[in-house]
Amino acid sequence: MKRLAAVIIVALSCAVLTGTAYAQRDWMTENGDAQRSAWVRSDGKISKESMSKPGFDFLWKIKFKNESKQLNSVTPAATLERLIGYRGFRMLGFFGGSSDSIFTVDTDLGRIEWEKKFTSNPPAFKSTVACPGGMTTSVVRPTITAIPSVAGGGGGGGRSTPAKSGVGEPGQGAVTLANVRPNPPTVAPPPAPPRPARTNAAAPPGGQFGSGPFLVYALSGDGMLHAMHLSNGQDFESGIPFLPPNASPKGLIVTDRFAYVITDQNCAGVPNGLWALDLDSKKVSSWKANVTGLVGAAFDGDGNIYVTTGSGGEKPNSIVALDPKTLTVKGAYSAGAQAFSTSPVLFTFKGKTLIAATTKDGNLHLVDSGNLSAALNTAAAKASDSALASWQDTNGNRWVLVPTATAVTAWKVVENGGSFALESGWTSPALVSPLPPTVINGIAFVTSSGEFRGNAKMNAAQIAKRSSNAVLYALDATTGKELWNSGKTVTGFAHGAAISGGMGQVYLTTNDGTMYAFGIPMEH
Repeated sequence: MKRLAAVIIVALSCAVLTGTAYAQRDWMTENGDAQRSAWVRSDGKISKESMSKPGFDFLWKIKFKNESKQLNSVTPAATLERLIGYRGFRMLGFFGGSSDSIFTVDTDLGRIEWEKKFTSNPPAFKSTVACPGGMTTSVVRPTITAIPSVAGGGGGGGRSTPAKSGVGEPGQGAVTLANVRPNPPTVAPPPAPPRPARTNAAAPPGGQFGSGPFLVYALSGDGMLHAMHLSNGQDFESGIPFLPPNASPKGLIVTDRFAYVITDQNCAGVPNGLWALDLDSKKVSSWKANVTGLVGAAFDGDGNIYVTTGSGGEKPNSIVALDPKTLTVKGAYSAGAQAFSTSPVLFTFKGKTLIAATTKDGNLHLVDSGNLSAALNTAAAKASDSALASWQDTNGNRWVLVPTATAVTAWKVVENGGSFALESGWTSPALVSPLPPTVINGIAFVTSSGEFRGNAKMNAAQIAKRSSNAVLYALDATTGKELWNSGKTVTGFAHGAAISGGMGQVYLTTNDGTMYAFGIPMEH
């Protein structure tokens, strides 16, 4: 059999596509998916059974060559469960560095696969803790807006189980994914395929996955959006102007041939709002409002994008539904005099698509996306200005996890006779300034960040001096029972968005540019 003339890569995306839904396994964007749920539904190694016995522990760490900007250092990772290429099998994590760098790690072996630093020269400005400059939002992979299937329960494939060959039967050759090349030619890329109609159905490569699931995207401090081949970091196309420089954006997501991000704090004089970039026409549009939230806008898969707002500006103190192409307002739920403090998280429950978000007074609001006129229920959750997580257990119970100043609390969504309510569940061990939680296959990973947040007037050096070491905890996500913790393994504090994980591992980054991997060792 003749050898293939070209190198072939198979990139399995986060989705195991089944009919009109998919079961998410990879961490694709800020808080995991387009609904910002921070929930990885299945995993081949992490489960309640495996976490109840020895095996899950510290695996390795890498200190990246990255210059911190204020408290910002290295973002949570986007992940790829399996890459089959000319160098064999790879499990990859894509980390963004505040110094406008990308670090791609073979998370199976704990070594750098490739790294890249952008030539970014934004104009000088007064950097602060709230507006640090540099790269402030994660590296992301294109995802889809469809709400993933609630099916879970372990059973993972890919590198969570022993590796399988990408070679077919004798004479058949290797498995291929059309038009995917690890070393792109130097000529201009081919024209983008026509944009498909927005739908709940999972899209094939080249459809809702942007330019294909074989790309990663990063937004550098000068406001340029970069699209790169995930196998080696080579540019798919040159950087696209997206934002004014030094805007300190949050919640980058790429879906359906568009990129979206939010800006707040009026950093470098950039207006607050939701921004959209058409990847075909390169046209940028925006909805100017006092948008809030750590992890950006959320999608319902039915042609709506949701943001939360603070006081002042258009639609203040509201959960706002917008058209994702035109950014025109389609509806809003108002919390009255209370400003929202977290991004919305969306989920399906009892035939409805529901939205949860918290306000500055600490209350958790539950809203029906099909009727934004009033809240279904509110609860005094004592929430902090962080980000929520949501997941559904095997008994059909829907949970919302809420960070407070000193713990993570779990709230159960219940339905009775057509009405919905929020019932208090469990509370985690005491935590110092907890990060947003992550749920992997029934295990809630919560983090005591160690970051001192007692004085908003402190500068980064003063905060760092008062901060303590981060500790990662694994809890039974239905009862809150502690199953494991990292003890004194981590030697720095953490800042920012959620930890990420899947594929039998969890990744935590700290302020000194170190990435810690915890998990169950993989057989080779």
